[in-house]
Amino acid sequence: MNPADADVAPGIRPSLAELVALRPLARQRGAVRRARSGARALAPSPQRGQGMEYAESRDYVAGDDARHIDWRVTARTGRPHTKTFQRERERLTLIVADTAAALYFGTRVRFKSTQAARAGAIAAWSAAANGDRVAALRGAVLEAPVAPAGGTRGALRVLHALARWYAQPPEDDAGLGVAMDHARRLLRPGSRLLVLADAISAAAVPARDWAAVGAHCDALVLLLDDPVERQPPRARLGFASDEGRVDLDLSGAAQRARWRDAFDVPRDEAIAHLRRAGIGVESLSSDAASDVWLPAFARGRAM
Repeated sequence: MNPADADVAPGIRPSLAELVALRPLARQRGAVRRARSGARALAPSPQRGQGMEYAESRDYVAGDDARHIDWRVTARTGRPHTKTFQRERERLTLIVADTAAALYFGTRVRFKSTQAARAGAIAAWSAAANGDRVAALRGAVLEAPVAPAGGTRGALRVLHALARWYAQPPEDDAGLGVAMDHARRLLRPGSRLLVLADAISAAAVPARDWAAVGAHCDALVLLLDDPVERQPPRARLGFASDEGRVDLDLSGAAQRARWRDAFDVPRDEAIAHLRRAGIGVESLSSDAASDVWLPAFARGRAM
């Protein structure tokens, strides 16, 4: 299928109305907890590192933890200073959207890009329901991330961005590696991260970069795929592209081996990198229910 046919074929471009309608589905997977007073309780966060935000630096006093000494202020003033922290009032859930051209493809139910938008929308609604601030970004040099915000307003901001990013391949896509660089600057200990990615994009991100993210937050990578990528039929297939129809004969052993190299090898490499980095990874097919991965995200670390 071709993105140009979006106005006549459902499942190719995600609509904002479609993403908004997923709100009840996200809520069914986990109701908002309430405190005794009736106010919404903050979601439990399996915090890593300090799980705290820097507040200020003050003069060191006997008994302060030496690990918190602020060496820069100490050097500047000539007096020992220590950093003080305050616990984060709300957890951040960050959604990173891979917008590689390989995602704008599908043979069953919907494009992988539309499935990515739907999964991201479910994550946004779930985060908002649990009292998180939600933000989103993609691999772009000039476009700023969707700023963190809570509640319905924060979720809708993310949904608007997802619908726009996954309508068609952005011309300025700079790759998932750039997106992860942006993500590291936003994430704090205790944050949650959801990465929507094609396996080839995920495999191209260096393992050390995944490890740097996984050390400080709970992260889950959703690898989007299509049934034909996993199990191609032994037949001649016709594909529509911007350049016209492309016919591919998958009946021969040599062509099927090249197909496996193109799809199976990057997926296996991505999964290996992510698991070594301690990051959860799930596969999400374009024809699967869009919320099947959500329990893994709620648990913190899926493998």
